[in-house]
Amino acid sequence: MSSRLPTGGRVDRSAPLRFTFDGVEYPGLSGDTLASALIANGVLTVGPSLYRERPRGVVTAGVDDPHALVQLERPQNEPMQLATTVELCDGLVATGLQGRGRLEEEPDEALFDKTYLHTDVLVVGAGPAGLAAALAAGRSGARVVLVDDQPELGGALLGGREEIDGRPGPAWVAEVRAELETQPETRVLTRATAIGYHDRNYVLVAERRPDRPGGGGRLWHLRARQVVLATGAHERPLVFAGNDRPGVMAAAAVRTYLGRYAVLPGRRAVVFTTGDSAYATALELAAAGAVVPALVDTRPEPPAALVEAARAAGIEVLAGSAVVGTEGEERLTGVRVSALTDDGQLTGAVQELACDLLAVSGGWSPAVHLWSMARGTVRYDEALAAFVPDRAAQDVRTAGSARGRHDLAGCLTEGLTAGAEAATAAGFPVEVPATPSCTGDEPPAAPRPVWLVPGESGDPSTWRDHFVDTQRDATVADVHRAVRAGMRSVEHIKRYTTIGTAHDQGKSCGVAAIGVIAQLLGARSPGEVGTTTYRGPYVPVSFALLAGRERGPLFDPVRTTPVHPWHVRRGAVFENVGQWHRPRYYPRPGEDMDAAVLRECRAAREGVAMMDASTLGKIDVIGPDAGVFLDRLYTNGFAKLPVGSARYGVMCRADGMVFDDGVTVRLAPDHYYLTTTTGNAAAVLDWMEEWLQTEWPELRVSCTSVTEQWTTVAVVGPRSREVLAALAPGLDVSNEAFPFMTVRHTELANGLPARICRISFSGELSYEVNVAGWYGLALWEAVLAYGAHAGITPYGTETMHVLRAEKGYPIVGQDTDGTVTPQDLGMSWIVARHKDFVGRRSFARADTSRVDRKHLVGLLPVDRAELLPEGAQLVAPGTDVTAVPAESLGHVTSSYRSAALGRTFALALVRGGRDRIGDTVLAPLPDGRTVAATVTEPVLFDPKGTRRDG
Repeated sequence: MSSRLPTGGRVDRSAPLRFTFDGVEYPGLSGDTLASALIANGVLTVGPSLYRERPRGVVTAGVDDPHALVQLERPQNEPMQLATTVELCDGLVATGLQGRGRLEEEPDEALFDKTYLHTDVLVVGAGPAGLAAALAAGRSGARVVLVDDQPELGGALLGGREEIDGRPGPAWVAEVRAELETQPETRVLTRATAIGYHDRNYVLVAERRPDRPGGGGRLWHLRARQVVLATGAHERPLVFAGNDRPGVMAAAAVRTYLGRYAVLPGRRAVVFTTGDSAYATALELAAAGAVVPALVDTRPEPPAALVEAARAAGIEVLAGSAVVGTEGEERLTGVRVSALTDDGQLTGAVQELACDLLAVSGGWSPAVHLWSMARGTVRYDEALAAFVPDRAAQDVRTAGSARGRHDLAGCLTEGLTAGAEAATAAGFPVEVPATPSCTGDEPPAAPRPVWLVPGESGDPSTWRDHFVDTQRDATVADVHRAVRAGMRSVEHIKRYTTIGTAHDQGKSCGVAAIGVIAQLLGARSPGEVGTTTYRGPYVPVSFALLAGRERGPLFDPVRTTPVHPWHVRRGAVFENVGQWHRPRYYPRPGEDMDAAVLRECRAAREGVAMMDASTLGKIDVIGPDAGVFLDRLYTNGFAKLPVGSARYGVMCRADGMVFDDGVTVRLAPDHYYLTTTTGNAAAVLDWMEEWLQTEWPELRVSCTSVTEQWTTVAVVGPRSREVLAALAPGLDVSNEAFPFMTVRHTELANGLPARICRISFSGELSYEVNVAGWYGLALWEAVLAYGAHAGITPYGTETMHVLRAEKGYPIVGQDTDGTVTPQDLGMSWIVARHKDFVGRRSFARADTSRVDRKHLVGLLPVDRAELLPEGAQLVAPGTDVTAVPAESLGHVTSSYRSAALGRTFALALVRGGRDRIGDTVLAPLPDGRTVAATVTEPVLFDPKGTRRDG
């Protein structure tokens, strides 16, 4: 049976729509939400509850609904959407949920953007207070942004019967909107929800864009000089037996469905309230044709004028009473009412009333979420029975219901004042406009808060149908159990019971839960208990919105070197190293990775090979104090490094653990050029800047990333000298003229100016040729051409790893894990004894000098063909590997097949490893086998380093 009223509402009756819910097709109208369209078709039940599978229905008309979760299937697939906020469109398909959504495997084609904007005044909320604030601020000429989460401005005025300046509320809203549109510096955002309020008035706003194909949205990053929060208030539920049944709705929501959507949620309605506002709901229900047998008011003496108006409409007012229970299976069929004593206990006979709708108003809680995110404090107002804003921590004001003002004239006055004051504070002085006359919403009388309606059994531990958080199926019995367990903090009880942790983050139940806790603890008021912490986002948002266009290929930008096109043409297999796309190996026809890597390794060890090393982090450190600065950061010294020389260095964090390593070249007395590991370049630069800015600002040093400015090609192998001699004919490349760990500047045969460093990460004779990045491809092709006679072979990162591991050179981040000191790596020689540096003091800690610390060692599997998996745990012989947990000695950090050794080998971090040289360790594998390996020194090839000079 249709519940759509024949007239009224703001829906477009000339634009009918069709939609499907749970497999059944229904009619709707343009302007409906999914919730209003369902109610219009007599559907109140949305889905079962999360844990107890009780039927649950629509409760509110906005973002604070605790139940109405649906899965949208069309026009786009979106999980965990609130039916109360989903705008109806033709062909919409949705299903009810049990609190859990479903992600589709197909990519979301909706378009999401990010926009950044500065404004003088930001007004959040476009009800009467927010509209008034935007109007006053806009008249000053200030840049004003007004945001509201609804498709239309106006808030409660859209569905109410209030009048402003003698005109209906919607007509006044239209006039204000028209004036705002004429103000050149005012921007109005509808369907836009402020989801986060951060430091220095930085506000995030999530805008929905249903006009786009496939939907989508925009995330606004707003920086405001002044902010006005006119975010309204949430109507609280009441906690009584059976308060979760479909048909139990918020009284204000019932009024919204009547006035805005022309929908009658029930034919026979009881209203249950603690204050004035629900009387309007009762009167409008009666005017819409519903039978209202009773209005139950907890106050013994409600305002006489309201009682008379109700009785004139044929509504009996049961003062000093409460609903103590409900009846019905899939939907509400009746309520039980009892009188209350002054101390909130039940008294007298229980009256049973048949009804299919119970409109409940437990009072109003100002929406202080954004205020609290901005670090504003709240206080409990006894007269309002609500937590209201107190002290601001930023340039922000509140107005209207957001600060506990619930009459129309008061909201308008506060909005106009807040808007004018905000504009003036932002540098645009303006007078506060006069408040227009208004009728239909008078200042309310004091409420009588009832935080917990007693059950008829009298024992709170058994009140398992007194729901505090209906989404989490959390009841008074759960809160009682938490209190009996000794909990007193609302934060502890929240986590013990999960109250307020669902999608609505306690918008509907949060303050009611605090009231229940206060009552069970015997506190005088909820103010003694305090609130939980309000955190963003204010409403759930999708990761797609947060990502914007930074998804798919744009999620993590791919960095490539100038030589990348050549690598692609030659069929390189790539791997991601940080954001860099690096060649891993270059397979020839018929080769797998093992075969290709063995071939590349043999070329580097026996002839000549080349590698694109451009991804190394490169940082220019320039200034008179550059040497002093590097001495403080590195474990070894650089201040006395001669110009034209290079030195390998290790950098530690304050705890003494290895952070990064690399080679630093001194190019001039005040100019150092240092390299970092590829994946750590940004972190190292950030680390250097942190020390310069926070600890040593007196040092005259600047640090500049030049990673992309240089292309680096490593020429490696016994024949690398003859290739370099041909490539740089003007350079004396003899050992005497160009010794190890020095740098030379020259011109290459093709005319390119180059910086050439004699550095080796392979143990072989090696040179790193550097040219400006835009000449990178020309350099690579020149090296290939001048090395062709020697059979020069390109190699990738996998071969690089094998070559360095054969020499025992660790890779930071692979052979270290944040718990490794230079001494653990066998590099005590690099730790200076006579200078201070970051991390030095930590070497004096007992932990860093333990004899059983893990050391970097080599491993040779007993079976020469067995390749140990990287990450494999190592145990001593005789260990029961089935024990949980089995005692681990360490783990494999690197493992490869070696052409030079003719076998497999590995590096590992092993407890007391240097004292275990020659011992056997075991590696239990996931397939049930146990592999034995011998512990060796980490340097497995050319231990004396004779190959370094060719």
